[in-house]
Amino acid sequence: MDYKKTNAPSNTVTRDIIALCEDTGNIYETVEIIARRANQIASEMKHDLDKKLQEFATTTDNLDEVFENREQIEISRYYEKLPKPTLIATQEYSDGNVYWRLNQNKDEQNSSQMRF
Repeated sequence: MDYKKTNAPSNTVTRDIIALCEDTGNIYETVEIIARRANQIASEMKHDLDKKLQEFATTTDNLDEVFENREQIEISRYYEKLPKPTLIATQEYSDGNVYWRLNQNKDEQNSSQMRF
């Protein structure tokens, strides 16, 4: 899903925890899934922003020559106004647009269920 065309809210929204963890049955797994997706979105956003800001990079190392570029400021403001990656990931998860799977072997499952 494209983070630029998301319908995620820009502000924090109160969510029903029980409804949010219906798919996994465990709130901690749900939070982990959302966190991993948020990290993917954040890295994608950072990569896109860095790529756009590379056009304005100067090769001079002179600290005295600091100037403002209006286009660079507008790009930065645009990315600041976008919803945060966590909000986008939570919206994607609640809409059912996130694919996830458990990656456990049977040996790991048995050892985690053993008690000493």
